[in-house]
Amino acid sequence: MVVRNGRPRQRVSGLRPGGQNGRVTLSTAEADKILADNFAPWVLALGLSVEQTGAQHAVLRLPWSDQLAREGGGLSGQAMMAAADTACVIAICSAREGFEPMTTVQQSTTFQRPVVGRDVLVTARISKLGRRMAFLDITLAEEGADPAAPAAHATTVYAFPG
Repeated sequence: MVVRNGRPRQRVSGLRPGGQNGRVTLSTAEADKILADNFAPWVLALGLSVEQTGAQHAVLRLPWSDQLAREGGGLSGQAMMAAADTACVIAICSAREGFEPMTTVQQSTTFQRPVVGRDVLVTARISKLGRRMAFLDITLAEEGADPAAPAAHATTVYAFPG
């Protein structure tokens, strides 16, 4: 743990050059480690894996599981909301070069179509990242589906204590 700008951060080694202005981003292995080290067991039980990271985004995979299905066979909204929230934390960690304490201030989710029997790709994109707050847009789409027709869309706001 290191302190930067008065805030504790989990040190991440091996950062790689990012795409924008020479920024660095986390590798997927480093992001998976942040996920394993910092999330509650019930979140880990979702089976999320980090597919991609960048200077302003992260993509996580939520694997299909009958245990996450609701009556009627569709993936539960609670699982999708938790996956969206988790993807945002990983995107922020990638942008800020490591994990630091943060809290969800607001999350709004719209469910647009059911997901049945397929993995979901959760893409979190940072729209604004400040010293105290972050704002993100999240798209949840069935793997292989048209990205213009997502299963759900969310927006979130995070605060950094301190």
